[in-house]
Amino acid sequence: MRYNPKAKTVLALETSCDESAVAVVRFEQGRVSLLANCIASQIEEHAKWGGVVPEIASRLHLETLPHLVGEAMAESGQSFQELSAVAATVTPGLAGALLVGSVTGRTLAHLHSLPFLGVHHLEGHLASVHLSKTPPKFPYLVLLVSGGHTELIRVERDCQFQRLGRSHDDAAGEAFDKVARLLGLTYPGGPAIEKLSIDGDPKSFSLPKGRVSRPQGGFYPYDFSFSGLKTAMMRQVQRLQSEDIELPLADLAASFQEVVAEVLVERSISCTLDQGLKTLVMVGGVAANKRLREMMLDRTSINGIDLFMAPKAFCTDNAAMIGTAALMRLELMTCSSSNQLGVSPRWPLEQSHLLYQSKAPF
Repeated sequence: MRYNPKAKTVLALETSCDESAVAVVRFEQGRVSLLANCIASQIEEHAKWGGVVPEIASRLHLETLPHLVGEAMAESGQSFQELSAVAATVTPGLAGALLVGSVTGRTLAHLHSLPFLGVHHLEGHLASVHLSKTPPKFPYLVLLVSGGHTELIRVERDCQFQRLGRSHDDAAGEAFDKVARLLGLTYPGGPAIEKLSIDGDPKSFSLPKGRVSRPQGGFYPYDFSFSGLKTAMMRQVQRLQSEDIELPLADLAASFQEVVAEVLVERSISCTLDQGLKTLVMVGGVAANKRLREMMLDRTSINGIDLFMAPKAFCTDNAAMIGTAALMRLELMTCSSSNQLGVSPRWPLEQSHLLYQSKAPF
């Protein structure tokens, strides 16, 4: 592959949780192209504990990342001299895991005299839809629904983000994991519940659609709460067990999945219409759920909304989305992060622009 000096090419690292990932992405002629995409999953290591163990995640990132960088560079056919920048996730996430990617990224950037871009993990998810063949046009509303986040975010062309809805307790992905554990299913819970639901009746159990009360009365129209749903599932299981009834696992899973999908779809469409937008985007790990995708396609069509979904391969954590977010920043302006930029377990998406100032925010 011949090097085009007008094209921007980024080496990106993602280590915010339990996926070690490295990608090489390029922006050329208005499109993002993926030159390499390497992921080392840690699911088997964490499954035995029923969830992610931060210390194990950090150690595995440390062991795996150098090999993935070499693999990605070889696959891309690029040399470091042909890169425009190195990017890595710096927030939010597990501090130790983030540190592995950040230090590796900054070191590579320094060794090869390249700019370093510290990327907000959620901005990466928002950018993942631009890895599709037909990305949406700005502005649009995004439903970001993953293991750690359930949010409705308005996205403008200039990387300005406005959060319009959020979860006040468990994110949807967390709820899937916890309900799966309740039903004795494997980790991660989302795929396990989706598979089991195929043989279940989604109308078997009546479950609540959690709402979040306003202090002044009424409800927040676009916010989410899954703790009540999780409790309702627990009580259903306890009632059945107390009556010595064999758990109808498929029906329980299907009923739970259906309610989660309905809540996500209804509030996303309501927010899109109220914002006067014509485009809705769905990203994040839970966005790979087949029932959610089917329901969202049906309801958006009925309401005259154009729906764009991140490709399934880029719904879960990956470095391609981090590289895409970095490319979008580079297209807006010549920018880089401070070499002193550290990592932070939490940082507001609305303040992600501070990651590209000469004075590091953390």
